[in-house]
Amino acid sequence: MPQVNGISVAGWEAFRDEVRKDASVADRTPTVTARWVGGSRSRVDFEGKTMHLGGKEDLNAMQALLAALAACDVDLIALHAALLGLEVKDLRVEATGHFNVRAYLGLEAPGSGYTGISYKIILNAPDASEEQIRLLRERIERSSPVGDSLGRSIPLTIEFSAN
Repeated sequence: MPQVNGISVAGWEAFRDEVRKDASVADRTPTVTARWVGGSRSRVDFEGKTMHLGGKEDLNAMQALLAALAACDVDLIALHAALLGLEVKDLRVEATGHFNVRAYLGLEAPGSGYTGISYKIILNAPDASEEQIRLLRERIERSSPVGDSLGRSIPLTIEFSAN
């Protein structure tokens, strides 16, 4: 199977065709579990995969949120470049955000989340036409699952149980 940018174009095109026929094929409902390891460190598990957040060794949760946005868009651009037959030589996404930790510390504050996030995409695809670049930018603006999630209000339901 031919690959572009390490991506099986035929496999993704076949999946896209399945989704065109039945949109529910694209539904996802992941559940991750984070367990306290000690200090400010957590172990996060998902279907046999593990990562750590917090502590001195790893990204903290707010850094990971930016990382999730950047990684999502790297994935999105690499995929859509491959679907366009466009070879990517280098690709970086730099994400930056501002937040204040007063509320996190239990101090009076309006909130502790990001007040704004910006990011820059640096793409080296020497054979890209202006039309292909336009299409890739459009995919980022319309199709980034993490970007879309951050750009709108998502209902958050919290259940708290303690012994």
